[in-house]
Amino acid sequence: MPVIDRIAGLAEEIAAWRHDLHAHPELQYDVHRTAGFVADKLREFGCDEVATGIGRTGVVGVIRGRGHGSNRAIGLRADMDALPIEEARDLPYRSTVPGKMHACGHDGHTAMLLGAAKYLAETRDFDGRAVLIFQPAEEGGGGGEAMVKDGMMERFGVEAVYGLHNIPDQPVGTFAIRPGPIMASTDRFTIEIEGRGGHAALPHAAVDTLLVGSHIVVALQSIVSRNVKALDAAVVSVCAVEAGHAFNVLPQRAELRGTLRALTPKVRSLVLRRIEEIVVGVAGAFGARASVDFASGYPATENHPAETDFMADVAEQVVGRQAVERDVAPMMAAEDFSYMLAHRPGAYIFMGNGPSAGLHHPDYDFNDAAIPYGASLWARIIETGLPVGA
Repeated sequence: MPVIDRIAGLAEEIAAWRHDLHAHPELQYDVHRTAGFVADKLREFGCDEVATGIGRTGVVGVIRGRGHGSNRAIGLRADMDALPIEEARDLPYRSTVPGKMHACGHDGHTAMLLGAAKYLAETRDFDGRAVLIFQPAEEGGGGGEAMVKDGMMERFGVEAVYGLHNIPDQPVGTFAIRPGPIMASTDRFTIEIEGRGGHAALPHAAVDTLLVGSHIVVALQSIVSRNVKALDAAVVSVCAVEAGHAFNVLPQRAELRGTLRALTPKVRSLVLRRIEEIVVGVAGAFGARASVDFASGYPATENHPAETDFMADVAEQVVGRQAVERDVAPMMAAEDFSYMLAHRPGAYIFMGNGPSAGLHHPDYDFNDAAIPYGASLWARIIETGLPVGA
């Protein structure tokens, strides 16, 4: 069963929906136009139920199959929000909103799930319920957690849930997945350093917070290289430094901000502990004081083994066995689909976007050629997972 003919026939229409969404990007929970667009399309397709305001601005559509023997429900999730980035490419459907663009392909994710919804509402060749989840605030807002906390899984009887993300430079028409952790957890840290300010020409009379901060940045890199096992994975990155305003004044205070990523709770805990120990110890060695404030982000995205095999099997129906990688290396980026997988079994898969700029880059654009593959995957998950007469 390759790409579904009907979905291939809808590809132009689905792309037009994406272009509309791309031209009108919205951030985090402020996705009112996008959510309205989605809800209107679902009603137009004849979904049996369309619920809005789930997790603040999320949308859920329910389609019942023509079979009558099952009340089972499978959830399919797409993210709707854009990023605070100024678009660089001069596309016909370029963002009309200054400083905002779909730089991660969520416009494509939403359009593909809408395409699958239109097909499923027409055919209904399954027994049970397709629950179509359109989520806000994936980009740092925790919209997945908000929808779960709003009782989405229980309200719609979701027993398994699936998600996907496009990946630049992975060939169009291919998928990649793995059981267990496929994307990392994320935490933010802020380091406050208190020294003793003074004249730059008299450093012996001061405690130089920039020198202290520089040593902390270097020492933090020893965590991954010397504390984390070589076969485990973690990332510690210091991404911002704020200290001082003059060329001849040693600042009294300095602030460092950064992120850490890990694939397992054990490694995550180790890195958190070592960051604090290094910060306090290095600062003390220079006669300064320092503290760390941690802000927890998303947990690791962990695929369930049985659902991973199922999703890979369905992907093979669409693109063939040779085009599905079943043991892809994990990615150290984070994804709040992790909250849904913590509440229901399911899996998350990578889909090829072909040669393109990277995610979160101002030159990025979702590849419309990928639309038939993603929409067909969604439809086949429902038809295969909820078969008529099973």
